[in-house]
Amino acid sequence: MTLPDLGTWGALAAITAMAVATYLCRISGVALMSIIPLTPHVRRGLAALPGSIVVATVLPLVERLGWAAAVALLAAVGTMILRRSELLALLVGMAAISGLRALGF
Repeated sequence: MTLPDLGTWGALAAITAMAVATYLCRISGVALMSIIPLTPHVRRGLAALPGSIVVATVLPLVERLGWAAAVALLAAVGTMILRRSELLALLVGMAAISGLRALGF
């Protein structure tokens, strides 16, 4: 079974379908949260969500890039906790991974 050839309309149909899918993904969160009552349990879960998203984003990178990335990440997080400066944390993290890579890790 093959799909019919849509010609030049195929690209436009694909772009339209992706735009609709993107809109539905964005609006579904708002629609879903209008249904769910904001109990204290739900509020705690929503408050923890940004941290868990960061961890879910960073851990695969650490797993792929190795211990040097983990040490650099810890240095950046420690700097962020101590100094509350994103720029300084970024610089410390980059310096840490650069130094560790120069040392062969």
